[in-house]
Order: sequence, then C-alpha cells, then structure tokens
Amino acid sequence: MKKTKVMYWIFTALLVALMGIGAIPDILYASDAVALFAHLGYPSYLLPFLGVAKLLGLVAILIPGFPRMKEWAYAGLTFDLVGAMYSSIAVGDPVGGLAFFIIGFVIIGGSYVCYHRKQRAASLSQPPRLAA
Repeated sequence: MKKTKVMYWIFTALLVALMGIGAIPDILYASDAVALFAHLGYPSYLLPFLGVAKLLGLVAILIPGFPRMKEWAYAGLTFDLVGAMYSSIAVGDPVGGLAFFIIGFVIIGGSYVCYHRKQRAASLSQPPRLAA
C-alpha cells in the first residue's frame, strides 16, 4: 500500500506540474499562449476557459473523496492532451514534439492507475459491513 501511495503522489505531482504550468499562461492570457493558439488556428478566447478547466480538474484530483469527479477530471485532462496532440499534428509541427505528449499520457495514466490501486487497497483493508 505504501509503494502505491508513493507512486500515486509522484505521478500526481508531475501531473499537477505539467497541467498547472500549462494552465497559468492560459488563464493570464500570456502572449506565448496566444501565439500558440494562433499557430494552431484556435480563437484566443478559449484560452482562459481551458486554463480554468485544467485547474479545476487538478483541484478535483487533489481533493479527497468525490471519486466520480476524479474520473471526469482525469478524462478531461486526457481529452485536453489528445486535442493538443492532434492539433499539433494537424498543423504539421515536427514529430519530435510528440515526445512531450507521450510523456504527458504516461503521467496521466500513471496517476490514474495508481489512484485506482490505492482505492482498491483501501477498500480491501476495511472490514466488511454487515447489513442491518
């Protein structure tokens, strides 16, 4: 159980760093983020929306409880990364940049898998409830 918790927090901290670092410029409407969106062909008014959505997803993952919200948060962050990867490929960005997306998928997947292992281990360690 301890190894699973450690791995969960490592992957989750990396996930928070990856998505949090991407969300802040979006929310602040940074010139680099606006330029990237223009390069990808997206309207810049989506930036704050996506930045806030990423931060809310990270909050949902970090707050204890709310397992259904965590599932949606993991899905949303995965969709965000898939969309970014597809957009990058569609505009003809170099293939070398795909390594960043692969690393992102490994981090999201690692956090997600460890979260479920942690939940399963916690449920197995609790005594069974008797029906009244």
